[in-house]
This record gives sequence, structure tokens and C-alpha cells, in this order.
Amino acid sequence: MDITFILEAVVVLAAIVMGTRAGGVGIGVWGGLGVAVLVFVFGEAPGEPPISALLIILAVVTAAALMQVAGGVDWMVKIAAGVIQRHPKQITLIAPLTAFLFTVGAGTSNILYPLLPVIYDVSYQNGIRPSRPLTVTVVQSGMSLAASPVSAAMAAMVTLTAVEPYNFDLAQILSITFPAGVVGIIVTALVVGRMGKDIDDDPEIQAKIASGELNRPETSGEKIELTSTKEGRNAGIIFLLGVLAIVILGLFPDLRPAFEIEGELVTIDMTTTIELVMFTVGVLIILISKPDVSEVPGASVFKAGMVSAIALFGIAWLTATFIAAHEEFIVTTIGGWVNQAVWIFALAVFLVAALTTSQSTATRTIVPIGLAAGLAPGLVTGMWGGALGGVYTLPANGTQIAAANFDLTGSTKLGTKLLDHSFFVPMLIMTVVSVLVGALIGVIFY
Repeated sequence: MDITFILEAVVVLAAIVMGTRAGGVGIGVWGGLGVAVLVFVFGEAPGEPPISALLIILAVVTAAALMQVAGGVDWMVKIAAGVIQRHPKQITLIAPLTAFLFTVGAGTSNILYPLLPVIYDVSYQNGIRPSRPLTVTVVQSGMSLAASPVSAAMAAMVTLTAVEPYNFDLAQILSITFPAGVVGIIVTALVVGRMGKDIDDDPEIQAKIASGELNRPETSGEKIELTSTKEGRNAGIIFLLGVLAIVILGLFPDLRPAFEIEGELVTIDMTTTIELVMFTVGVLIILISKPDVSEVPGASVFKAGMVSAIALFGIAWLTATFIAAHEEFIVTTIGGWVNQAVWIFALAVFLVAALTTSQSTATRTIVPIGLAAGLAPGLVTGMWGGALGGVYTLPANGTQIAAANFDLTGSTKLGTKLLDHSFFVPMLIMTVVSVLVGALIGVIFY
């Protein structure tokens, strides 16, 4: 093994570790420093920065933030909450499946926050241990973004696989990640539905009820009513129709415009298509729902999206520079390891997702290595989607903390030893099942 490769690999790993410790945009700037070290110290040529992925994120985040400011997210939450409240006895299955569909549609896990108190209230009032639906609902968002046409993780993925020589586009990715995610949720919900004691049998919860700290389930409080506006409804519908349009244009390439370039008829790619559709969606939301555009930069969706974009920029550029400098070694050596034990690829995605708590960062860091190593794009996609669930390995995400705080019974715990929290087992089950199902679909059909 070349000493230069080892030293540069140390630089890459150090940048990821330091960026993770800094958090947020720190991941991006540390990645940029790593590029500078590889270029100025080791003399490597700069790799190609992820411009296409960044442009997709900017377009999607802008449209999503306009929707949020107009009240579209509130409308989505109200609809989702209504579904959950209509099926209280099956909440451990219905809540995460509903959250999955709306997370896929919105392209962000931020939609979970207002749903969590509804899930707690419905489960507790019906005598169901709140940790069951809460944990499954939270961890599903780890891999649901791999099934969303408008998530930052998908933006990173489609710009890697939809190009020559892979030509594995959005529709093919979704045909793997969506069913794998649904199966993962169903299996996890069935297993988690038997975990922990029921409310009537849990001495800790019963002690809180006896002391008056908690009301009895049937008198635990008024039903949570969520509100939305006509403008919010219109904005939400426009955004979801935009997502549907992207899926249809991905499924049927002939619907996309084609232009003659150097004597050859070329259809516009999905990167350009997503950007154009999302900008159109943004304008329609402005015209129909009339949101206050000045509030967009302060919207939580916009802030989260910008952080993802910066983190993706630095880390993806660093990875691209490193792979381009050592592509032959990666293909011949690391490729041999991965092809002999393909689970190594899934494990690598899982670990980077766990350390960075970022699906898009894990995507741009590991997927290029898997593709360069010679793994088929269908197999890569199948393992990638499920392995992104690793973001919930540690109890450090906002949705995990929020779920634990909303659960007044104390059944949803953050733990004290890193891996003893309530989300770990559901995350592990969902990850393993989704990876296996996704890999199977990828191998059989692609």
C-alpha cells in the first residue's frame, strides 16, 4: 500500500472527524481544508466539486421553505395527524408509515416535530407504550430521505448514479428505496410493538399515575387539535404536485424536452428537471399562497438545507479529490475487498452516517467509492438507502431528543451509555431489513 495513499486517507478521515465534532457547517469547512491539504501539500489535482447536487438542494430548499412559510408544512402535519388519530390501536404501524409518506413528500424530517406530541397523546390515551410508535416514527426518517425525490441525500445520490457509465436514474433509485423502506418499517413496527411492558404492567408509569404526576390514560387531556390555513393547504398541494411531476418525468423520459446538440438528440437530465420543476413550484406558491418571502431565510427548512449544502460541498469535494488521485488503487484493492464481502459497503455508509448524522454526507463520502470499486449501481442503491438509518445510532439528533421530551411516561429514553437508548434496537432492525430488501431488489431487477 502506497504511503501517500495512507497519509491522504488520514487527512480525509481527520477532516471528517473534526468536521463532525464541529457540527453543522463545520463539516463543510473542514472538508474544504482537507481539499486544500491534498492540493497544496500532496500536490493532487482538485476533484470536481458537487455543483449539480448543490444546485438541486438550493432549488428544492427554496421551494420547500416557501411552502413552509405559507403554512404548507402545518397542513401536511394536520393531514398526517388525522390519519394517525383515526387508527389509534394500530399507531405503532400507522404512525411511522404515515410519517414516512410525508417525509418522502416534503424531503425533510422536520415534519416529524409537530407530529411527535400527537403520537404520544394518541398512544398514551389508548394504553399503548409511547416509546413504541415514537421510536419507529423517528428512526424511519433515517432511510426515508433515500426514498424522497426532493431530499438532500437524493440530490447527492442522483448526481452520482445518473451519469455515464451507470445511467441509474431517479426512477430506478426510487423503485428500490421506496419498497425497501416500507418493508423495513412494517417489520420494525411488528417487532417493536412487542418490546417493553404495556402501560398497565409498567411499574414506573403506574407509579407516576399513582402520584398524580400523570393522569390516567382515559383522562390524560384534551385531544390535540392542529390547524392549517387555505394558503397552507394550497402551498402543500402545489409542492406535492411538484414532487409527483418529478417522479413522472423520471419514470417517462420521453416527457422531458430534448434538444439537438452536435447532431445528436439529447434529453435534459433529471438534475436540470428537478431544478426547473422546483423553481416553478416556488413561483406558483408565491402567486397563489402569497407567503412573506422575507421570512424564507429564517425558515427551519431553509436553514437546515443550507447547512446540508455547505456540509455536502466540502466533504464531497474532498472525497472526489481523494478518489480521483487514487482511483486505480481503489478499484483494484478496495474493490476486491468490497466485491468479496459486499456488506462492507453497507457498513461503511452506516458508520459515516452515524458519525456525521448526515445522510447526504454519507452518500457523497462512500457511494463514489462503492461505484469506483465496481459494485453494480442497483446493489449500491439498495444497501445505501437502508444504511442511512445509521444517523440514529447515537442519541444526538433533534428528533430523538424531542421524542424523549414529549414522552411524559419516560418510556422513551436517551440512555447514558451511548447505545442504550430507546431508538437503537428499532434503528438496527430497520437498517438491517431495509438493506437486505433493498439489496435483493437491486440484484434481482437491476
